[in-house]
Amino acid sequence: MKILYMLLMFVFSVSCGPSVPQKNTREIAGRKRECYLVRGSCKSECNTWEYVYSYCDTEPCCVVREYQKPIIETTLSKTYTA
Repeated sequence: MKILYMLLMFVFSVSCGPSVPQKNTREIAGRKRECYLVRGSCKSECNTWEYVYSYCDTEPCCVVREYQKPIIETTLSKTYTA
């Protein structure tokens, strides 16, 4: 009878605990959400035109770099009057 009681206590205590740590899954979901907010995506590796913003669990969050036009200085030629 004592063994049955101990077995039931063990089964009850194991079944009541969380199967997956909730903090960890919430944190991963928050990282993925943050990645999508900056218009990134979680990939196994980033391309050359992307940079690593943060990490979604074990994968990097790859965000496309913004194209910036090169600054060209325009020189105005002065007309000389003689």
